Amino acid sequence: MQNSYKRIDAHLSTLGYCTRSEAKKFMKIYEVFVKDVRVFDPSIKAYHNDIKINDEALDPETITILLNKPSGFICSHNDAGSLIYALIPARWNRRNPKISTIGRLDVDTTGAIILTDDGALNHKLSSPKSDVSKVYEATLAVPLKGDEAQIFASGELMLNGEKKPLLPAILEVISETYVRLEICEGKYHQVKRMFAAVGNRVLTLHRVSFDGFTVEDLKEGEYKTITYAKK
Repeated sequence: MQNSYKRIDAHLSTLGYCTRSEAKKFMKIYEVFVKDVRVFDPSIKAYHNDIKINDEALDPETITILLNKPSGFICSHNDAGSLIYALIPARWNRRNPKISTIGRLDVDTTGAIILTDDGALNHKLSSPKSDVSKVYEATLAVPLKGDEAQIFASGELMLNGEKKPLLPAILEVISETYVRLEICEGKYHQVKRMFAAVGNRVLTLHRVSFDGFTVEDLKEGEYKTITYAKK
């Protein structure tokens, strides 16, 4: 577990509470304690875990968030429109390093997405070799033909524009037009392209889980911090 030792203004700015130049004013407005002693000098060095603000511990030095993404939100820092980062506290958006999504969901896709400022974790889970389970539920435009589960599980399905076939995927049929699909890749628009390849079209798409983390207990737009166990 991290417990860095540095100036208080460096802690505050890194975690998004204020800029380093604002730290002195911040410490007059808010009660900043080091080992239960109130301090006012931002140049004092202290361990992260010894600092409290208004009797609350500092935010963790790295943070990982599971969010239930609503439709209409964009997984980007820079695009116009409703950005997914507006759904988390403003302070977290001022952290350095910056919080980013692990992969993306299309603007009209809902469900589980993970955000983190842990660059190593993001790189690991975003890697094409990561083999991360992603489970989706999809509403389809027309009834299934009946051979889709076999095609998806074959490991031989080629998507247009790809050089290699998809890895096997598990299709669970809930009704003729509603399915659950587990994949372990993250190709561009993969689920929609898979159903297009078998003559169907996805009308709605919801990601139920990412790497075992589910959003069953979160309403759309809600989030919670999570701990990622090292694998």
